[in-house]
Amino acid sequence: MTQSKLTVIGGGLAGCEAAWQLAKFGISVELLEMRPVRPTPVHTTDRLAELVCSNSLRGDSAKNAVGLLKHEMEALGSLIVSCARSASVPAGGALAVDRTVFSRAVQDQLESHPLVTVVRGEQSVVPDESAIIATGPLTSPLLHKSIEDQLGEGALSFFDAVAPIVAADSLDMTQLFRASRYDKGSGEDYLNAALNKAQYEAFIDALLAEERVPYRDFEEKDFQYFEGCLPIEVMAERGPDTLRYGPMKPVGLTDPKTGRRPWAVLQLRQDDLAAEHWNLVGFQTKLTQSGQKAVFRTVPGLENANFVRFGMIHRNTFINAPSQLDSTLRLTRSPHIRLAGQITGVEGYVESAATGLLAARMFAAEFNGVEPELPPPGTAHHGLLRHLAARPPQGFQPSNITWGLITCPQDLITIRNKGERREKQADVALAAIREWDRRTRPILD
Repeated sequence: MTQSKLTVIGGGLAGCEAAWQLAKFGISVELLEMRPVRPTPVHTTDRLAELVCSNSLRGDSAKNAVGLLKHEMEALGSLIVSCARSASVPAGGALAVDRTVFSRAVQDQLESHPLVTVVRGEQSVVPDESAIIATGPLTSPLLHKSIEDQLGEGALSFFDAVAPIVAADSLDMTQLFRASRYDKGSGEDYLNAALNKAQYEAFIDALLAEERVPYRDFEEKDFQYFEGCLPIEVMAERGPDTLRYGPMKPVGLTDPKTGRRPWAVLQLRQDDLAAEHWNLVGFQTKLTQSGQKAVFRTVPGLENANFVRFGMIHRNTFINAPSQLDSTLRLTRSPHIRLAGQITGVEGYVESAATGLLAARMFAAEFNGVEPELPPPGTAHHGLLRHLAARPPQGFQPSNITWGLITCPQDLITIRNKGERREKQADVALAAIREWDRRTRPILD
């Protein structure tokens, strides 16, 4: 049986990508976004595809797992990656965007598509008809409750964190130097604040002593951070050098004032096209606003920093995918529903958008009366599905795309040089995803 209309719930990156892909294959879409009718703790606008945690879509080289995923998405006609390219800002070897330009580009493309209708309002229950739920980590309480009722168990949860953003005109540029780690990109895509040993140790002491925003009762009950996005104060608690081997690592950088590598470095990444706002890279935090001012202004060059946005922590939710989803992202207990985005248990903007792309293609195949064909092993898209379907359900945790999830072809396993092996893996993966698209597209169109 064919179907020509589908509801997509959630106007984040996964939902927007899903809506675009469905419309591309001739399926009418109602894209439901609850903002501004119901706001969230972290969004500041009502625009579709608003980025909140970072403006970076991370590494862009196909030799990087997330870079390969982006290149595969481009081969499959991704709206999200296309709009990101058009809104890009300098970020070394990463793909970062002007948030405002990016979200407007996505929204304009969807609102102007004749098969897409954007509806503002809260979805309170899991639909009885076919739908993609892509409500993200901040799913509304009513829909969250409905999903729990469908699954028969409570959703798991973890805490995610947002880094501060400061105004460029409040920075002391005489104390900062422009450079990209290992001269990637233009070689000058980041602002760098160098700290000597004494300054770094004083920063750590101030960080550990500063007041934090208390957790609410429901948060303390199932407290759990995502390891890939720890608050800096939590990292500092693990040892005095943890930040020096994490977001404040000085490797690949030379302080022009000394001609040597600094003891530690705070990097700032451009957050908008006008270069008026800069993100403190990796500095997600649970400190109070007054605490953030006090601690971060001890960093050379940031003494008078004006905070455009303070760091924060928010609770994210995701399901136990291996026990609840099949390999095509369907809920096993409600197979008319597919999930996409971070609620599935993937982590990251790019990964979320990729699952939206996959969910749409799976539905498009079914609507045309055929069984969906999974992306081939060895591709990053297959790796994401592998993470969601093949992991043991016990202790399941969200994950970014990694090379560990991507199947290496047998004839490449023996290549000992990792860089060479990754390059060949990427070539094979891109050829495979293009062939998969060529083979399955006639069925979807």
